[in-house]
Amino acid sequence: MLIFVTTKVINMSAYQEQSNPDASIEKIEENSLILYNDFNAIEHVIHCLINVVGQDPIQAEQCAFIVHYKGKYAVKKGSFESLQPMHLLLSQLGLTVSID
Repeated sequence: MLIFVTTKVINMSAYQEQSNPDASIEKIEENSLILYNDFNAIEHVIHCLINVVGQDPIQAEQCAFIVHYKGKYAVKKGSFESLQPMHLLLSQLGLTVSID
């Protein structure tokens, strides 16, 4: 009588990497530049998003319409230091923005 025994070997280091992909990556806190709907014309908002945030015209138009209909939208993500100058310029141009 022959008995065949099969075993399954699991490479634990590969399993741990798959189950916790952020284990070796240092987490970087990411903030959002939030644009709120206010009294500004959509054309002005689009112009500001292109020139200050660096969005292309189609993306800026889509963001402006999302803000108009939803009330607010995160138009840019990044570190607080990178978003602060954009926040300041957009505020000076009359837009209502915050960093969250």
